[in-house]
Amino acid sequence: MRGEARSYAAARKERAADTDRWLKDLFRTASDGDHVSLVAVGSLGRGELAPGSDLDLVLLHNGRADVARIADRIWYPIWDSAVNLDHSVRTVDEAVSVARQDLKAVLGLIQARHVAGDPELTRKAREAVLAEWRADSRRRLGELRDAADKRAQVSGELAFLLEPDLKDGRGGLRDVQAMQAVAAAWVASAPGPRAREAYEFILDVRHALHVVTARGTDRLVLQEQDAVAGLLGLLDAEALMRRLAEAGRTISHAFDATWRTVDRLLSGPAPRGRRPLADGVVEHGGEVVLARGIDPRKDPVLVLRAAAAAADSGLPLAPATVSVLAAQSPPMPVPWPEEARDALVSILGAGRAAVPVWEELDQAGILVKLLPDWERVRHRPQRNPIHRFTVDRHLIEAAANAASHTREVSRPDLLLIGALLHDVGKGWPGDHSATGEVVVRDIATRIGLPAPDVETLATVVRHHLLLPETATRRDLDDPVTIEKVAGTVGSREVLDLLAALAVADGNATGPAAWNSWKAGLVADLVRRVRSVLAGSPPPKPPTLSPEQAALARHGGGAVRVNGGAVTVVAPDRVGLLWSAAGVLSAHRLVVRSASSASAGSTAVIEFSVIPEYGSPPDPATLESDLRLVLAGRLDIEQRLARRTRSMRPPRVPVAPPRVTLVDDASTTATVVEVRAHDRPGLLWRIGRAFGECALDVRAARVETLGAEAVDVFYVVDRAGRPLSDDAQRAQVRDQVLAALR
Repeated sequence: MRGEARSYAAARKERAADTDRWLKDLFRTASDGDHVSLVAVGSLGRGELAPGSDLDLVLLHNGRADVARIADRIWYPIWDSAVNLDHSVRTVDEAVSVARQDLKAVLGLIQARHVAGDPELTRKAREAVLAEWRADSRRRLGELRDAADKRAQVSGELAFLLEPDLKDGRGGLRDVQAMQAVAAAWVASAPGPRAREAYEFILDVRHALHVVTARGTDRLVLQEQDAVAGLLGLLDAEALMRRLAEAGRTISHAFDATWRTVDRLLSGPAPRGRRPLADGVVEHGGEVVLARGIDPRKDPVLVLRAAAAAADSGLPLAPATVSVLAAQSPPMPVPWPEEARDALVSILGAGRAAVPVWEELDQAGILVKLLPDWERVRHRPQRNPIHRFTVDRHLIEAAANAASHTREVSRPDLLLIGALLHDVGKGWPGDHSATGEVVVRDIATRIGLPAPDVETLATVVRHHLLLPETATRRDLDDPVTIEKVAGTVGSREVLDLLAALAVADGNATGPAAWNSWKAGLVADLVRRVRSVLAGSPPPKPPTLSPEQAALARHGGGAVRVNGGAVTVVAPDRVGLLWSAAGVLSAHRLVVRSASSASAGSTAVIEFSVIPEYGSPPDPATLESDLRLVLAGRLDIEQRLARRTRSMRPPRVPVAPPRVTLVDDASTTATVVEVRAHDRPGLLWRIGRAFGECALDVRAARVETLGAEAVDVFYVVDRAGRPLSDDAQRAQVRDQVLAALR
C-alpha cells in the first residue's frame, strides 16, 4: 500500500514540475522577464498538485504599463486548457497590502514559490509579507484560529464523518497548512513527523478521489470509498475510513497542541512554581507534569495517576510528560492494583474533561498497552448515519456523558467503566452485545474487579440495549414485557446502571439515536420494572464485624493507625464520625471508605485512607490530633477552614450534588444518601449539617469511587426515631446540600 502512496506523492511532484515548465514557456512568450514575475501559491506553490487541483497564480510587477497584456497572454492559454485558475496581478506593495487584510492571500504568499521572471520581486513580496505576519502575529493568529473554528463548525470532524471533507474538515489538510503558518510566525514548531505522515496520507486519498471521480472534489462520499480504497491498495472502504480516522485524529491532536503553545506564548510568562496535584504529579506552567525526581520506570500506576490529575483539574498533560510516560512506564501488573483502577474511574468521572486526556493517552500509544482489547475498536468507523463518532471515540464520549448520571446509580464506578466498554464487542464478529460480554469479562478481570463486579459489568454490557430496544419495540402495558425485563436485569442495581447507560449511550450516538420521545419511553419502562423489583428485601443497616465488636467491648476511647487503616473507638455521641473525618482531611488524607456502627454505648469507626499526595502523615501526630478532637480540645473547623482557603476551586464543571432520603431502606432509621464530587473535608461538612439538624448518625457507609463520593447515613432524631415530619425531612435535605456548595 505504501508503495502505491509513494507513487501518488511522486505523481503530485511530477505534475507540479510539468506545470512549472508549461508556465515558464507561457511566461517567456508573454514577457521579457524585466521587473515582473510569476508566483505559484496554493497546492502548486506547495508542490502538491493533485489531478483536480486548481492553479493559484500571482503576477507580480513593479508598475509596468503593459502588465495587463502580459497577464492576458498567460491566463488565456490556461483557460483554453480547461484548467481552473485563481489569479491576481499585483505590485509588491499591493500584494503586501492585500495580505494585511485577507487571510487567504497571506497564507498563500507566505508559502509562495517563484516560477518565472524576476526572482527579486518574488523574494521582496514574500519577505515583506512574512515580516508583517510575524510582527502582527497576535492579531493574525487569532484570525487564523477563528477561521479554523468556522471551518470545523461547517465541515465537522474528518475523523468521525461518514462522508468527510478532506480539506476543510477538522483534522484535514487546511489544519496542517494552518500549523505551517503558525510555524512561519515563529510562534510554534512546524508539524512533526506523525502529523506530516497523516497529512501525506490524506493527500493520497484526495489524489485517488480525483482519479476515481475525474474531477477536483474534496468530499469523500460513500459510493466512492471502495474504489478509492482499491486505488490505495487497501482491503475495503472500512479499512480506508479507519486509516483516515487515525490520520484526522493525529492532525487534530497536533493542531490542538499547536494552539496551546500559541496561547501560552502570546499570553505572557506562566506563573512560576509547582502545585501538587497527586503523588508524583504537579501543575507547572498551566500543564500537568511529573514532580522532580520521579522515575516513571518504578511506578506503573503513575501514568494513570497523572491522567486522572489532568482530567480532574481540567489541565492538559504536558507533551514531554506524555512522551516520557509512554516510553518509560513499566507494564501494568495484571490484575491491576486498586490504585490504578481508582485512577481510571477518576479519569472517566471528570466528564467532558476526560475526552482530551483520553485522546492524549491514545495518541501516545498508552491505551493499547493498558487495555490491549482497545486496539480492536481504535479508529473503527461505524457505517451507520446515526453514529457521530468512531467506536473508540463513541465509548469515551459515552463515559463522559455517564459522569453526569453517577448520582443515579449505586455503583458509579461500574457505570463509568460499563459506558467505556459497552460497545467493545464491535471489534469482533457477531452480535456486539454478546461478544462484548465475553471481552468485558476479560478486561474487568484484567483491571482487578472482584468476581461479583465482573458479573455485574458483563450483564450491563450484554444488555446495554435492552431498555431502549424494549421501550421502542414492545408494548409496555403488557405485563409479560415488564416481567421479562425484570427477570433479565435481576436487580435494582443493574436496572439503574442500564437506565443511566441508555441515556449516556444515546446522547453519545447522535440526535437520531436519542430524543425526548425515546427518553420518555425508557423512563416509563424503568419505572414499571422498578416497581416489579421492589419486592426485594431492603438493605440491612451495617453491623459490627467480630473484630470490631471485640474492640468495642473494651469501651473508653482508642485510636489505631495501621498504614491506610484508621480505627476510632469512643463513647457514642453526636458528631463523632464527622469530627474524626475532619482530622483526617486536615492531615491531607482522602477517605476512601468509612464504616460507622454502634455496640451499646460505644461507637467503632473504620476509615480506609490514602494521602492526597506525597508521603502519609506521621501516625503519632495523627493519633494525637484524633485524641484531642475526641476530648473536645481541637478546633478542627478552624484548621479545615485554613486549608480550604489555600486550595483552588475545581476548574472543570461537575455534576451538582444530590441528597436523597430513601424511604424503604430501613424501618428504624431514615437513610440519607449523598452523592457529590469528592473533595477534602466532604464527610466533615455532611456530618456537621446533620448535627445542625439535631440528628444522630446511627450507622454509615461512606465510599469514594474514583472522584465520586457515595455516602449513606442511617440517621435518627434525638429521641432515636426515624424522620417522619415532611418539613424536617426537607430541612435535612436543604442543609446537607448547602454544606456541599
